[in-house]
Amino acid sequence: MQDGAPNPVRTRTRGFTLIELLVAIAILAVLAVVSWRGIDGMARAQSQLRDRADAVLVLRSALAQWNSDLDAAISINPTRPMDWNGRALRLTRSSAPGDQSSLTVVAWTMRTGADGLGRWTRWQSPPLLTRGDWQQAWQQAASWAGDGNSTPQFGNSAQGGSEVSLMPANGWQVLYFRNDLWTPAVPSEALNANEIIPNGIRLVLDLPPGPALSGTISLDWVRTNLTQAKS
Repeated sequence: MQDGAPNPVRTRTRGFTLIELLVAIAILAVLAVVSWRGIDGMARAQSQLRDRADAVLVLRSALAQWNSDLDAAISINPTRPMDWNGRALRLTRSSAPGDQSSLTVVAWTMRTGADGLGRWTRWQSPPLLTRGDWQQAWQQAASWAGDGNSTPQFGNSAQGGSEVSLMPANGWQVLYFRNDLWTPAVPSEALNANEIIPNGIRLVLDLPPGPALSGTISLDWVRTNLTQAKS
């Protein structure tokens, strides 16, 4: 080395210390946990919204069918258009709107499923063409609602009624609008000929607690050919 010559500058690349690495890993772990909780919360919210949407769709479909059955209820001698026995509501309705060539008997009631929970359930007979068919279906509907286990069959025919379990429910009530008042439904024997199809019918469903729908739901139906407005 010559006198007066500058000393060479030595540089050294500095790495991460162990403590710095541990701090960085800890920060990444916290961010990962926070991100996972956020994603999990979004997934749970989407699942709850989907369950609620499905439950609302089932409820709307069931209530639409209820209204359709009441709208199509028909009174043709010697059939009975409607009867409530405290457990089930039976209806005689036209098989298709405006078609009186064949009738159908429909029954609504509460049934207990295999899980021990109550479900609002609907039963429908096949199309009926004779008075004897109607009488048998009318009796079978009452038997089905009172039995709670079997699905009615019609004589020796392989064609039977169809049962649809609609939605969970703790219970239900049916009220008739008579004499300008809502009163508990009564058997048709307690009504005169003009009241067998009431001016209005109120359905009250008690839905069990659940992630989708719960509480009491009420729906009022008004007879389509009612000429006097009712409140």
